[in-house]
Amino acid sequence: MMLRVILELFRIITIILVIGMVMGFIINSIYAIFGINVENTTGGWIVAMGIFPLLYVLYKNRLQFSGFYKNGGQVKLSNRATTILLCSSVLMLTVAPLFR
Repeated sequence: MMLRVILELFRIITIILVIGMVMGFIINSIYAIFGINVENTTGGWIVAMGIFPLLYVLYKNRLQFSGFYKNGGQVKLSNRATTILLCSSVLMLTVAPLFR
């Protein structure tokens, strides 16, 4: 039981690092197409903070059901919570270039 919890925590950290880096690269590439550079600026931090709600929604609605740790209390986010988190994330990603 304890080993499954540790493996799930390791899995969560790996998801945050790997998928977060890929998402950050994709977003920075999209900004670069438009000639915007937000790396090493406040906008870069806002991009990072915009990626976390996306990862949280992805984990809570999909990835938690395929992990090592299983219990009956695992539920998806409500539609309202998902919408609020996704809209706040899109808003942060949209306004990030303004903070260069």
